[in-house]
Amino acid sequence: MYRCPHCGGLLDVAHDTDALRDRSAAAWMRLFDERYRVTTWPYGSGVWGKREWVMPGVDDDTVVSMYEGGTNLFWAERYGQGLGLRDCWVKLCGNSHSGSFKDLGMTVLVSVVRQAIREGLKVKAIACASTGDTSAALAAYGAAAGLPVVVLLPRGKISTAQLVQPLAHGALVLGLDTDFDGCMKIVQRLAEEGTVYLANSMNPLRIEGQKTVAVEIVQQLDWQVPDWIVLPSGNLGNAYALYSGLELMRELGVIDRYPRLAIAQAENANPLYRAVSQGRREVEPIVAQATVATAIQIGDPVSAPRAFRALDELNGVVEQASEQELCDAAARADRTGMYTCPHTAVGLAVLEKLVARGTIQPSDRVVCVSTASGLKFTEFKVGYHEGSVPGVDASGRNPPVMLPADYGQVVDAIQARFA
Repeated sequence: MYRCPHCGGLLDVAHDTDALRDRSAAAWMRLFDERYRVTTWPYGSGVWGKREWVMPGVDDDTVVSMYEGGTNLFWAERYGQGLGLRDCWVKLCGNSHSGSFKDLGMTVLVSVVRQAIREGLKVKAIACASTGDTSAALAAYGAAAGLPVVVLLPRGKISTAQLVQPLAHGALVLGLDTDFDGCMKIVQRLAEEGTVYLANSMNPLRIEGQKTVAVEIVQQLDWQVPDWIVLPSGNLGNAYALYSGLELMRELGVIDRYPRLAIAQAENANPLYRAVSQGRREVEPIVAQATVATAIQIGDPVSAPRAFRALDELNGVVEQASEQELCDAAARADRTGMYTCPHTAVGLAVLEKLVARGTIQPSDRVVCVSTASGLKFTEFKVGYHEGSVPGVDASGRNPPVMLPADYGQVVDAIQARFA
């Protein structure tokens, strides 16, 4: 069951917060710090180290974990200085097993399904619709658990690296002549008819794992809350997951205030931005246009109602980034030592706009969530530095200088660049 049988709304996992209050806020923080990145199974995982807040009923020998979480909270000092920010951080969720934040939710979902199968659940396969990262995470965790996986991908709309990942892990990969929203309609029907078990973020088990990124950000800041979190989002499940983690921390006294939330969307796939900017409380589905930020090229986000709640509770804003803006932001960030995927670049471009507008102040502590590794989007990087991204003036490109093996010409090239 993935939706309420009465209203059709998405479901949540409910925790007994009264039971969780048996341990003080200080004791929770101490426990999580003691478990952080240890080698004792399964607590070294950034997710399972917080298992009481996530899925306490899963047995140790059923957990399927790849040591996910515990990713670098990168102090983007030079990049922040360029914006006039003194306290700018990037949460590198792509430094994970399959290269994206989707691992955080998939470890929980696959572990629960594995235990349910041991207890008698009959399921032909676990399945998802994906723009790339979800399929990679599901295929990896399914392979580790020995469970069959089916992924539905929009044909020709994901990077080669994202396509190869589920193939390498042995999943049945179906490339459909549609977009993500079309794939999502088909996989939901398969789940409703009992053919597969659904692994997309409309399944609340995914949210339970993904919410730990909020806990981890606060933990890495010595249990202090940042002023802003900027989050690139397409299907909008990660926005609600972030809020869920913050809400639980506040209920248990670990934090006493919320950060503000900025949801960042690509201009070519911006249904939430359109709704908010027009004062509407519901998202009207659109046909998402082509964007280099392929993982958030989604026009009918399943978790839109959840995202509105996150925006309400976190005093949030929604902003968009054009293809030019996100490409330029990626180039600027890369010049300071990052290696930015196009979706993270959407977040950075929105951060730049909010700083320029004065919404984010120079004294604010800001965390931008990086959703995936830039190594999964080589075509995007190469295209930018070759100047071949359609409609984008790649003014920050840095093409190689091709020379004969001549010492003098090498010296001339160095002097020309660094004169």
